[in-house]
Amino acid sequence: MSEKPVIVQGAVPPREVLLDFIAENPDRASKREIAKAFGLKGETRVELKDLLRTLEEEGLLTKSRKSLSRPGALPPVTVLDITTRDKDGDLIGRPAEWDEELGVAPAVLIRQPSEGRGKAKVPAAGLNDRVLAKIFPNKDRTGPAYTARIIKLIDRRTNASLGVVKQLASGEIRLLPTDRRGEEMVIEREDLGEAKDGDLVETEVARSGRFGLPRARVLSVIGSVASEKAISMIAIYAHGIPHVFSKAVLDEAAAARPATMAKREDWRDLPLITIDPADAKDHDDAVYAEPDRSPDNPDGVIVTVAIADVSWYVRTGSPLDREALKRGNSVYFPDRVVPMLPERISNDLCSLREGEDRPAIAVRMVFSKEGRKAGHTFHRIMMKSAAKLSYQQAQAAIDGRPDNKTGPLLEPILKPLWHAYSVLKRGRDRRQPLELDMPERKIVLKPDGTVDRVFVPDRLDAHKLIEEMMIQANVAAAETLEKKRQPLVYRIHDTPALSKQEALREFLATIGISMVKGGQLRANSFNGILAKALDTPHQTMVNEMVLRSQSQAIYSPENIGHFGLNLMKYAHFTSPIRRYADLIVHRALVGSLGLGEGGISAEEEAQLDDIAAEISTFERRAMAAERDTINRLIAHHLSTRIGEEFEGRVSGVTKSGLFVSLPTYGADGFIPISTLGNDYFIYDEAHQALSGEKTGLGYQLGDAVDVRLAEAIPLAGALRFEMLSEGKKLPTAIRSFHKSGRRGRSTGRANPGTRPPRSGRRR
Repeated sequence: MSEKPVIVQGAVPPREVLLDFIAENPDRASKREIAKAFGLKGETRVELKDLLRTLEEEGLLTKSRKSLSRPGALPPVTVLDITTRDKDGDLIGRPAEWDEELGVAPAVLIRQPSEGRGKAKVPAAGLNDRVLAKIFPNKDRTGPAYTARIIKLIDRRTNASLGVVKQLASGEIRLLPTDRRGEEMVIEREDLGEAKDGDLVETEVARSGRFGLPRARVLSVIGSVASEKAISMIAIYAHGIPHVFSKAVLDEAAAARPATMAKREDWRDLPLITIDPADAKDHDDAVYAEPDRSPDNPDGVIVTVAIADVSWYVRTGSPLDREALKRGNSVYFPDRVVPMLPERISNDLCSLREGEDRPAIAVRMVFSKEGRKAGHTFHRIMMKSAAKLSYQQAQAAIDGRPDNKTGPLLEPILKPLWHAYSVLKRGRDRRQPLELDMPERKIVLKPDGTVDRVFVPDRLDAHKLIEEMMIQANVAAAETLEKKRQPLVYRIHDTPALSKQEALREFLATIGISMVKGGQLRANSFNGILAKALDTPHQTMVNEMVLRSQSQAIYSPENIGHFGLNLMKYAHFTSPIRRYADLIVHRALVGSLGLGEGGISAEEEAQLDDIAAEISTFERRAMAAERDTINRLIAHHLSTRIGEEFEGRVSGVTKSGLFVSLPTYGADGFIPISTLGNDYFIYDEAHQALSGEKTGLGYQLGDAVDVRLAEAIPLAGALRFEMLSEGKKLPTAIRSFHKSGRRGRSTGRANPGTRPPRSGRRR
């Protein structure tokens, strides 16, 4: 039995002691707190910093904001779904969102409020509830890995579940679960209602005995699973996304009346315009630009961004507010939108409709001709949109193809906007944010709900104009609130973890691209890498690997800056109709600038840590639901094309096989390693390759390949391919890895539903 390491106060602790301390004290895991706990000062703090950096490079620690944690550890505040009870009857929860690449989600023992601080006002939670909880590692290493104290009950979940009706040859009717963790159930004919074979239905457990399968009762028929219109509902239920507004919420929205002019400036004569997707139903931002006539700012411009004043209608603590926080953001699917706010608010009273009076919060920003911001001011206004344009419509006018609507707007409004964008672009080019080239595909459905086509929309200057003006408005909001010492929710993006940097560096070395080691990494460091890969066979692969190396942007009341945008102060302000974070920022501006009713409350300020944790989780939930729906849609679309051949590209390499993406569809499929050929394949993680031990032929990330579709599982959103292309001769560095590499040949069929990790692109 090994002796416990000696701990000397004032000396840097041994590695294992340091790792244990971080695992057991997640709320004290910043460098400052660690130094304080072990009494480190002066040179020993430098030694601690070096040791922590080494542990991070080795992948034993990860950094989030300013705190360190063990890989796969839960953050100090986490959203949990209560899923079961243990043998003692205690509730067990698991994180609502979990990266399956890390393995099985850890179990968390739930401590009810009465067991905690005596005076807790949180209602007792039960099975299927979703809660926000403070997480504590289980130090005695027995039972669940964590215990949790409930901070807030987010949602009481019913025992309703989603499934597909299946008529067996025997005459028995089954419910096939859409959730892979779900259980198959029996439906008696009297509990079937109007559901038919193949229908996607919502059910409840009718009864469950000790023997045999549980019985289910159909509550409602959503539609035939053969229609893609039902597929988004699977993701809504699987991820627990609230999608039905309560009567209290709808009643409050219906009772809302147009805003008054109280404490508002009248800007209805300023020709602000909205530029949005052609199919947009709500319009929460409008823009206007003009030359700065001040002699102190020659050739400068003034950019005005007006944002719908949602804070006027959605007041803290109201039913509308509680529902908006429970949703966190709107969720967008190809066939529907699950909005954060009811249509009466989002599509009517707060939508900046053409020719109609609408309340807004506007920021007026002055820029020099070099694109440097000279100043800004915020105003609570009443505005009237001069025009509603689509991106394509505005771009066509600038490109010399105006229509009847844009023709009269070209000289007075559109050209000044484009000139202002050229000025802002100088500032952006100097700032050098991360410029990834990752085209996003759009799915267009037919009227019957089936997939019509998948395409990559053109990236127009009109898109970039609106994006840059919104970014500058977000910066102005953060700067103003910080200057006022007003607590707020920042949008932060941490530098890539050292372990991810090292993995990227090793990969780039295999294709002859160097990446600096150590020092202060900046976004433009990655831009240099992307430039070296431009117009080479490795371009797509390098963009993908750089994307995977990035941290995930989150919300936090503690500011560390936004690495990807290369900005020190950044807060979401421009989309309060669809993001709760923006609504918080609006309230903070209203309160700190004395702009009237609807400001942030002291109680809300005190809860910003919890709110930031919730909405960050809900954003990940929305991204996962949107991604799952697209995967299911594409799998459903291709399910009639089994046996057809496609051109693809290797998008992921694992010890179990290859992921291949179909550029035409934006879909990933899996090729089990056991089907690659009559050779033993070696998995080389550093080179992202599988190579044959005998032949030296193999496949590497980014390779163009031909594949045959072997299987499509629409409910799982999974595709399985067969490889048609022969492996290529891989570099010597990869082949020499065989002596120490891991053998990857397997005889079982790998799960085609497993997918390579992807990072979100939301800024």
